[in-house]
Amino acid sequence: MATPKDSLKQTILVALIMCVVFSIIVSSAAVILKPKQEANRVLDRNKNVLGAAGLYKDGMSADEVNTLFARFDVKLLDIATAKYLTDEQMKAAGISAATYDQRAAAKDPALSKALPAAQDIALIRRQADYATVYVMRDESGKVDRVVLPIHGYGLWSTMYGFIAIKGDANTILGLSFYDQGETPGLGGEVENPLWKAKWPGVKLFDSAGKLIIAVSSREKGPSVIDGLSGATLTTRGVDHLVKYWMGEYGFGPYLTRLKAGEE
Repeated sequence: MATPKDSLKQTILVALIMCVVFSIIVSSAAVILKPKQEANRVLDRNKNVLGAAGLYKDGMSADEVNTLFARFDVKLLDIATAKYLTDEQMKAAGISAATYDQRAAAKDPALSKALPAAQDIALIRRQADYATVYVMRDESGKVDRVVLPIHGYGLWSTMYGFIAIKGDANTILGLSFYDQGETPGLGGEVENPLWKAKWPGVKLFDSAGKLIIAVSSREKGPSVIDGLSGATLTTRGVDHLVKYWMGEYGFGPYLTRLKAGEE
């Protein structure tokens, strides 16, 4: 005797078949689209690096972005020693410059360290041992500019971005944030081009090597970036993250080596 179409058994059978069919479709789509997703992820990274370095222009094609980005040497920096990792060191650590994920590494106890509260002014809790840095050289081989990853907590979120610095290891070329969840119209203005235009040309250090960069709505000075209107805590977060990463626990020792012509 045939099973009625609206029976419980028939309903469950149809539901199972639909689950299997859609699972296969979703899984296939994920596999097929993975290379394109990875290409888009890399393209987005490249745009942000170029943006911080003042080299990205609206309307650039993917090929133009990737060709210009290829002028950068991608290096893995040991933050503690301020030196680039050798191939042997990367192999021993099980990482590579092409695939290293600093955000993931910061969550891995084997590739990061916990920061003491007194040191953690950027409120990042853990710091990855290694950082991906992007180095562009001039025709003579001298460092023309470097782009460094930075991050720190604002009001609602951890803000991730890049800061670009001239080959003198002191003059800021630009700053960009590519991932943040601050209040739209207030702290979210960290991505506003008008605010980012305040950064190029500002010095990080004075003639004695003292870190003088600051982001503040109250302080004034040649190395003080105006804070974001109505976003006191986000402003403080940007101030702290820049001071942390340009300071002695971040890229400060690396910038000192660059200034001395050492890499």
